[in-house]
Amino acid sequence: MIAILLGLASALWGGFLARRRKGSRLDIAQYAAAFGIAGFLVGLILTVVASRVL
Repeated sequence: MIAILLGLASALWGGFLARRRKGSRLDIAQYAAAFGIAGFLVGLILTVVASRVL
């Protein structure tokens, strides 16, 4: 659950940054995808750490 939420939030943030930098639609899509994947991986690591600790 954490991974999905962090992935979606990161994708939205990446799209926002690309749009603020006046990127094209492909730039926005690429930023959103890259940030989404990175956020999902961080969320996945946090989920594994939380399940091991708790």
